[in-house]
Amino acid sequence: MIDAAQLRELSSRQLKVRVPGCSCSVLQTPSWESITLERWPAGVEQVGTLRASDIDEPTFEEFHPGGTRYGSADAPIAVSWFPFNRSDVYACGTCRSVFLRYTEYGGYYVDHRVRMVDPALVVQDVRLKRHP
Repeated sequence: MIDAAQLRELSSRQLKVRVPGCSCSVLQTPSWESITLERWPAGVEQVGTLRASDIDEPTFEEFHPGGTRYGSADAPIAVSWFPFNRSDVYACGTCRSVFLRYTEYGGYYVDHRVRMVDPALVVQDVRLKRHP
């Protein structure tokens, strides 16, 4: 399992310039986008997960203290909150770009979604506060 500090460190190793023709360019989106597994590029491999193994059903609550939304490119990446808490972490072997991927399960569909990690948006892990 990867925590917020590790995700920030891993994503800060990304090359600052884009590698022309890099196979992961289809994944380089600042906000969550749908992607078919057929379009998933070779050379982008899973390096970890944000899913806590001791939680059977992670929360669907989101973390947006600045008024962002799920689809906002500047939404904070808070690993204990939806959809990050259901995401796996991938890295490109060429340019070292880091991506999050999770699968949305609806009533009649399955939607794989991906988002590139901007290390500046990874926030310290803010745990949910449960009230009795």
